[in-house]
Amino acid sequence: MVLAVAVESPLQDDVRALIAELNATLLELTPAEFCYHMTVEQMADADTSVFIARDDAQAIACGALKRHDNGVGEVKRMYTRRTHRGRRIGAEIVGRIEAQARKEGLKRLVLETGDRHPAAWAVYERAGFRRCGPVLDYPDSKWSVFYEKSLEG
Repeated sequence: MVLAVAVESPLQDDVRALIAELNATLLELTPAEFCYHMTVEQMADADTSVFIARDDAQAIACGALKRHDNGVGEVKRMYTRRTHRGRRIGAEIVGRIEAQARKEGLKRLVLETGDRHPAAWAVYERAGFRRCGPVLDYPDSKWSVFYEKSLEG
């Protein structure tokens, strides 16, 4: 496996396919009204950086940093294809997102994930995120689990 992680446009065909796979996977676990997807077009906005992991040339994982007001960054669109899970690729992407957030002087990272995603929880907790109450404008629901990490100090 030759793994490369870089900021890329989400508007590429192979990245669109990866995001479609992510969306389908989330809808298997969470009711649609509690899935907070960003479209690839939204992911291409200037306030968002999309990190793509490639095995050779194949897009196999993704994650994004969406910037909000008051020095808050949000971890979004984290996904690793089933064929590549268990290799800490998600941890690598979270590390890249955090490094970018720190470089930009963001003060805090937050995220919302599903209540049926224990593998994701493990990635975030190993990276130093702590569970918290609802973040940003997400509603509190039984389908959501929220995390935050201070980047100050």
